Amino acid sequence: MFIFSGIRNYHRQLESSRVDCVTIVSDYISRIHSNKKLNAFLEVFEQEALEKAAKLDAERKLGIPMKKLHGVVVAIKDVICYKDHKVSAASRILKDFTSLFTASALQYLIDEDAIIIGRCNCDEFAMGSSNENSAFGPVLNAANPDFVPGGSSGGNAVAVQADLCMISIGSDTGGSVRQPADFCGIIGFKPGYGRISRHGLIAYASSFDQIGIMGKILEDVALVTSIMCRKDSFDSTMDPAAYADFELMPTGQGAAGKCCYFRQMLEHPALDPEIRKTLLASIDRLRASGWIIEEIEFDLLEFLVPAYYLLTTAEAASNLSRYDGIRFGERIEGEENLNSFYAQNRASGFGKEVKRRIMLGTFVLSSGYYDMYFSKAQKVRRMLLEKTNDIFSRFDAILLPVSPHTAFRIGEKEKDPLSMYLADMYTVFANLTGIPAIALPLAKHSNGLPFGIQVMTARGKEAAIMSISKWIFPENDPGQ
Repeated sequence: MFIFSGIRNYHRQLESSRVDCVTIVSDYISRIHSNKKLNAFLEVFEQEALEKAAKLDAERKLGIPMKKLHGVVVAIKDVICYKDHKVSAASRILKDFTSLFTASALQYLIDEDAIIIGRCNCDEFAMGSSNENSAFGPVLNAANPDFVPGGSSGGNAVAVQADLCMISIGSDTGGSVRQPADFCGIIGFKPGYGRISRHGLIAYASSFDQIGIMGKILEDVALVTSIMCRKDSFDSTMDPAAYADFELMPTGQGAAGKCCYFRQMLEHPALDPEIRKTLLASIDRLRASGWIIEEIEFDLLEFLVPAYYLLTTAEAASNLSRYDGIRFGERIEGEENLNSFYAQNRASGFGKEVKRRIMLGTFVLSSGYYDMYFSKAQKVRRMLLEKTNDIFSRFDAILLPVSPHTAFRIGEKEKDPLSMYLADMYTVFANLTGIPAIALPLAKHSNGLPFGIQVMTARGKEAAIMSISKWIFPENDPGQ
């Protein structure tokens, strides 16, 4: 059986004819079918993946140089549009909808000869932290099927975790790439807002959403990120700095730097004591390597989750208003009143969690409550930006947990959505401020489940985050 050990090693094997793309793709398809119970994939693009693999094998025999992602098997989240393929956001409201175009970021990967193996299950419209909110059933954690994989990009995380693909592409609105990566023991990277085009990404909250990358090899994650960070005229919110070519992965670890962590977050009662102890031990190891790491105060912790959910649900209520069952998706026939027709379609098409967030967002934006909630949340976001700029004027990076706990049992938090929301306190900070953040696997808990550490840097400092990650995760080296 083929063992993937990084894109660089994979390409060496292809060049030496030790493996070929058709055999590799066939192997991955077989694995996906063998692990069907995990429910990670909603659809596998078997025929076209094999056809692309055969085409690439033929090109190599003709001596055509390999592109950067030649034959790399990639899975995409079911919120990323792929022309002539279904995309449903794991919702009945988009049942049987076929995309008319390909997301810009995905097209950049295809242009480098990546092979798209299929679309992955996720929380409906990327709303959730457990992947239990999909209209197509929950995804199971490959480390223990009784536990959730995290969300909303849970299917993508499990696809990487269970070796069902080499790289997967998800979306991160408040931790939806990093938290499932943490629960599944892999790498999850959210670049800064505006680094990667959102054209073709089904919107949850437009000022928060960002395409993210999941994998097991840091170098691979850096490579895929650098390929997707290109100018796109379809997305006016892109950061102009994203247009420039840049190399994310340094040749070595680089010089030691200066980091900080927030006392309130490490001392928070919700943080698992074992996770806290392991994180502090990791920080001590960095100090021993020459890093300066300081504990600082963060007095806005209690505002993070409320501000995030007020703003994102308001944006979601606006973004999801377009789904009415008229042009596509679920439709209830026989209703003559137009308002009732809309209501019936949306009640049937949307799941419980999506309805909850639409109602909360509508309330936040309603007359009499806009200034009380939405405006104040925007002010908190501005305060966070100012505080973040001040922190990065003094430090290279922030080190934090990813989640206060390891993966929890399926159904454990179903009746307590507030507890689920509060668990996002370590990840939403990066989305509120638009900074890059990465989740790195660190250790296994005594309960047998993985957990990691999170690194955040200033906007535009994706290269720095990779360099720092190499210090924390030095064993993650695909070989020379």
